[in-house]
Amino acid sequence: MTQFGAAASRGVALAAIAWALMATGASAASCIGKCGTLGANGDVTAPPGGGTYGWVSTFGGVTGAGQLPTIGGTNGSQFTTSAFTATAGQNLHYEFNFITSDGQFDPGGFIYEDYGSVQLIDVTTGNSIMLFNARTEPSGTIAPGTGLPPIDPGVTLTPLDVPISPGSGTGTNNFPGGPVWSPLGSSSGTCYGAGCGLTGWIASDYTVATSGTYQLVFGVSNWSDTAFDTGLAYNGITIGTTPIGEDVPEPAAWALMLVGFGGLGATLRRRRAVLAG
Repeated sequence: MTQFGAAASRGVALAAIAWALMATGASAASCIGKCGTLGANGDVTAPPGGGTYGWVSTFGGVTGAGQLPTIGGTNGSQFTTSAFTATAGQNLHYEFNFITSDGQFDPGGFIYEDYGSVQLIDVTTGNSIMLFNARTEPSGTIAPGTGLPPIDPGVTLTPLDVPISPGSGTGTNNFPGGPVWSPLGSSSGTCYGAGCGLTGWIASDYTVATSGTYQLVFGVSNWSDTAFDTGLAYNGITIGTTPIGEDVPEPAAWALMLVGFGGLGATLRRRRAVLAG
């Protein structure tokens, strides 16, 4: 098996473990990889209504975390809220902002399609509802994301089809527009190619179809490599008029658990040639 094939297999295995953990009904909030809270920072403004927001980032992420099972990826992070009850007909509301430094520039035409997603997980059955996703593209609409599972019925996004807006960073490879945002770490302000930037805050509303106990999962994943990072900010989660706790737990316990699964911490790195300006 090639190095890439081995890394991809490890990533899929770890993603399966993470989703299995959620499906078993663990009800406490959890973080796998890199999560946190911030106020207005760089190009990411304060959320609607002001105050702070939660975030996940691929910078400092864990192999396999934040992935959609059928899509794969390399490293990433995911935040799972504590469990909450919802009745059929209630409205689930939150806001989010997708931020990426991994634009598209490659002489061979390869696209590094980092992505983020938000899913609603039924704690009892493990079934998931796709509430939102976004994916890096060189131009045009990035949310909903190309090649990702469709957003489920009952979801309303405002605005609906979202292009990327450039950030204020100087970028790389003569491509300005990299988003300045501290959770991107060393990727903050950089841009690999056309398509770097952020969506701005998007509102999501979902009418719950079936009464039950649920958790929200905010995930973000690098794809094909681990360079030029991507993140997802989220805020204002309510079910009906009741806020859902967004406290971010320490990720250390999760990291130790995941390291124990057969040494799945290996990551794949690509070497990118930076063209002279």
